[in-house]
Amino acid sequence: MSDLSARRSAADRPVRGAGPVLLTLAGLSTAFGIASCCALPFLLATLGLGTAWLGGIALLAAPNRPFLLAASAVCLVSGAVLLWRQRTVTICAPGAICSRPAIRGLTLTGLLLGLVLLYLGYAYV
Repeated sequence: MSDLSARRSAADRPVRGAGPVLLTLAGLSTAFGIASCCALPFLLATLGLGTAWLGGIALLAAPNRPFLLAASAVCLVSGAVLLWRQRTVTICAPGAICSRPAIRGLTLTGLLLGLVLLYLGYAYV
């Protein structure tokens, strides 16, 4: 039995270090839903872009706004804490997501964008 577990391929192993990425994506998507009501149409119209496509998202997100605010804040804070903890770990397993600097940079950018969208969704009601 131990030979079978030792011979598992890289595709069969679970992905390590994906927590911050997944929490950032969840926080970013909920923050986008919150901001689609008021802040994003205003900002996109200021840039001269059409905002009609945001109407459907805003209709779905508006009744659940308090829950989306809480979920977005929890996901973004948890993602930031996990990303910070990965930074302090000195040894990262080879092939793990935390070993790729581009992924860490994209995760940090997603966290910042999510924070901005969360603030805009909260401020522009």
